[in-house]
This record gives sequence, C-alpha cells and structure tokens, in this order.
Amino acid sequence: MQVKAFLEEAIQNSLSPLYLEVLDESFMHNVPEGAQSHFKVTVVSDTFEGQRLLARHRAINALAAPALDGPVHALALHTYTLKEWEARGGQSLTSPNCLGGSKHDA
Repeated sequence: MQVKAFLEEAIQNSLSPLYLEVLDESFMHNVPEGAQSHFKVTVVSDTFEGQRLLARHRAINALAAPALDGPVHALALHTYTLKEWEARGGQSLTSPNCLGGSKHDA
C-alpha cells in the first residue's frame, strides 16, 4: 500500500475528520525519486476539542507508527478543531523549502 493511502485510511478510520489532506512532499527533499519519505498531514477533527497540541500529535503519530518505522522520515502535522480551522480561513501552513543534504547553502 502506498504510504499516502495508508495515512489517509488510518486517520479517517480513527478520527473521522471534517477535513483531511495528506501530501507527499518527498519531491521537495534530497531523496531518491519515489521515496515516500516526507509527508504533510492536515487534520480537522472534533476529536481534538479540548486536547493540547502534543496530545493531537501523539494520536496521529500512533496511527502512523507503521509508516514511521518504515519509509517515513518526516511527518509535518497540522491539527485543528473546526473553530481553529475556520479562524485560519481553512488554510494550512505552507511547508518551507528543504535546505538539507546537497541543497544546503554553504
């Protein structure tokens, strides 16, 4: 199974999100083509109501554990309640450009 599909299914089944976006951002990094190593996950869920950011991230990391034990090197998490998401205008943060590996400015 593709990592993106695995993450989408695991999060969907556990958190019933109001909004879910899983982006494979591996192409933005110094990794082999098709690496499936860097992902950005944006989740809006009522489950997050009353939870601190750390608890939200722990919940997603637990769901993503099989992928984190395998090909996934980085998992950027953006977790919101509906109220927080609406206050952001329904927009997630933009990922910065990678400066690691051979792309690093000396």
